Amino acid sequence: MRRLKIFISSTTALLVLPMLASAQGLTQDGTGGEFGELLANIIEFATSVLIPFIIGIGFLVFVWGMFQYFIVGGANDESKEKGKSLMIYAALGFLLIIVFWGVINLLASFTGLDEESLNFTPSLPLVGDSVGDSD
Repeated sequence: MRRLKIFISSTTALLVLPMLASAQGLTQDGTGGEFGELLANIIEFATSVLIPFIIGIGFLVFVWGMFQYFIVGGANDESKEKGKSLMIYAALGFLLIIVFWGVINLLASFTGLDEESLNFTPSLPLVGDSVGDSD
């Protein structure tokens, strides 16, 4: 009896879940639908707001390190070391963020998300569409 319940529930799930997901057939215009719009919004937010904000924070950390190294750490070697390490970490942070920004832009241009629509979205004919019509 238990195996029968498992079989029925798994068969039902396999038949119903693709219809619930509506993975195919939401859009035929190549935009990717709501998921494509979500990905485009995430990439736009990351490239226009998030990464410049992080670069600004890194710049402030670098300036704070310079302040500690040159002004506060005039005679204090411990403060000079703190400032020096902050400047090194900020420079490494700049490098990583710029690389991250480049990777995001590369992925966006590779997938077509830097434009308004996804250009090469594969699609299958929907139920009721005629296949092989030649006009």
